[in-house]
This record gives sequence, structure tokens and C-alpha cells, in this order.
Amino acid sequence: MTPQTNTYTFHIQGMHCKACVLLTESEFMDHPAITSARTNLRSHSVEIEGNFPDTSPAQIAEELSQLLKKHGYTVSEEKPANIKNWSQFKIAVPIAALFAILFLGLQKMGIVNLIQADTVSYGTAFFIGIIASVSTCMAVVGGLVLSMSATFAKKGGTASPQILFHSGRLLSFFFLGGVIGALGANFSLGTGASFTLGLIIGIVMLILGVNLLDVFPSVKKFQPTLPKLLSKHALRVSKLNHSLTPFLVGIATFFLPCGFTQSMQLYTLTTGGFFAGALTMLAFALGTLPVLALLSFSSLNITKSPHAGIFFKTAGLIVILFALFNIINSFVIIGLIPPVFNF
Repeated sequence: MTPQTNTYTFHIQGMHCKACVLLTESEFMDHPAITSARTNLRSHSVEIEGNFPDTSPAQIAEELSQLLKKHGYTVSEEKPANIKNWSQFKIAVPIAALFAILFLGLQKMGIVNLIQADTVSYGTAFFIGIIASVSTCMAVVGGLVLSMSATFAKKGGTASPQILFHSGRLLSFFFLGGVIGALGANFSLGTGASFTLGLIIGIVMLILGVNLLDVFPSVKKFQPTLPKLLSKHALRVSKLNHSLTPFLVGIATFFLPCGFTQSMQLYTLTTGGFFAGALTMLAFALGTLPVLALLSFSSLNITKSPHAGIFFKTAGLIVILFALFNIINSFVIIGLIPPVFNF
């Protein structure tokens, strides 16, 4: 006799982007009692179908919370209050302003050049990688790291899986970034195309930054992502139990729905060659390496920190600054306005 399944709707606290949708659905579908899971980013809810005999909805919510706890999510029956914590901006704004001053100083010294020209230096790509690594859009990559670490812990807890993961990630970003750069070289971009691409990159980053502020929930639905089917296959790789799986997981992160990665991939089309594209994406990946390495070797999770709200609002403001610089430079490219950030 087929077990009877019931449908439940729960609320999820801690979701920020479409990567969270994929990650939560993947975790739910690994639960033996669940046959279907559909997460909704707009309502921060999940509808699951499953067989939970003699279990109350409150108990199910608690069980699912324990399942997602390692990723920083909480599942509840009732919709949590939308606390925007505007007071956190009192700390976030000065920190972001100091970062902007530091960035301007580095730009003046020639270390980074994002706000001076229509090109992104390797130093700038590295900076963007650092921001990406501490944003909630990297939650899906962090989820892969934690899942992989747990899976291979049974083999003795050696560092080999983590080393293979980061090696695969760096190599894939170098090689595939080069492929994108080479493809872009074969399709010369005119002024109009460069303006359009730069504007798209700026808008994507602006959406990412606003989402990090966590005060405008309606903007989250506009965040772009890769096709869900492709991203799901990339997530499933982490569930395999093979000695080369960490290396394959590292490669798969190139295709996961991180808006920052996609913005850099779009820019790489304009670099005009294999090595320029490869080095740009490698610099970005190296920027993400410190935090991801800490995550894989010590299970770091910034979402559990009591200061997480301030942290993400600061990151959001910085990303918005990057976005505005890109958008302004796009208008400079077509001569609509004179150079604004020219020192």
C-alpha cells in the first residue's frame, strides 16, 4: 500500500537569492519522507509533499530547521516578522564609506581602475571576488562546501577533498574564463554593444547590492540566474561519493547561480582574448578563495553571527557603489557624459 502523502506550507527565514531556492530544495529532497519541494523566494516559503505519520506541523518545521541549520536558514509554521533593522545602517554606512575611500586611494595609485576606464583590472576583479565570497549569493557554494566536507568526513577527515575542491574551482575559472574571453574576441563589440553590456553588468550588480541590504524584498525576484535545470545538476554533483567528486564540485561552481560570477562572466566577453579572460576570472576566484577556504576547513558561517545584518548591509552598500561606477562608465563610453571619476 502506497503511503499517504500530505501537503504542508512552511516559511523560511534567511533566504536572499535564487541560489537559496536551489539549495533549500536540494536539501529538502534529500529527506526520505519528502516527495516534492517547491521553494518560493518571493514569499520566503516552501510547499512540500511527504509522508510524516504521527508528526505535527510544528514538529515537521523543527525537523526541517535542523536540516537547514548548517546553511543559516530557519523553518517555521508562522510567517516571521519582516524586521528591516534600519538602525544597522548607522554602522554599515561609515564602514562602506571608508571602503570607498580606500578603493579610491588604490585607484589613484593605479592598483585598481574600475572607476577610471571601461576596463576592469585584475585587482578590481579580486576585490569583487572578496565581496562575492562574503555575500549571501555565495550561500549555495558554501552549501556545496559544507555538504562535501560532511560527505567525505567518513573517510578520515583529511584535507584532500577540500584541496581538490579549491583546485578544481580555480582551474575551471581560469580555463572557462579563457574560453569566454576567446569567444568574445571573435565577436568584436562596437561602442553600442560595449555600452549595453556594461549597463547590464551594472544593473545586475545593483540588484545584488540592493538584495544584500535586505530591506526591499520585492527586488529579489529580478535577480538573474542560470537555468534551474543546469544549476540543479551542478548541485547534485556534491551528493556523489567518489574520490574525484570534490574536484568536479569545484568545476561545477562556475555554473552556479551567483550573480557576481555571472557579472564577471559577462565582462570577460569584452576582454578580447583567452589569457585576458582567464586571468580576469582567476583573479575573481582568488578573491573568493580566503572565505571559502575558511568555510571548508573550519565551517565558517557568517549568517550565524549576531552582526550578520550589519555585515551584509555593508557589503550591499559597497556592491551598489561598484554598480553605480559601472553604470556611469557605460554612459562615459558612448560620450553621453564626460568622465566623472578621472584623477
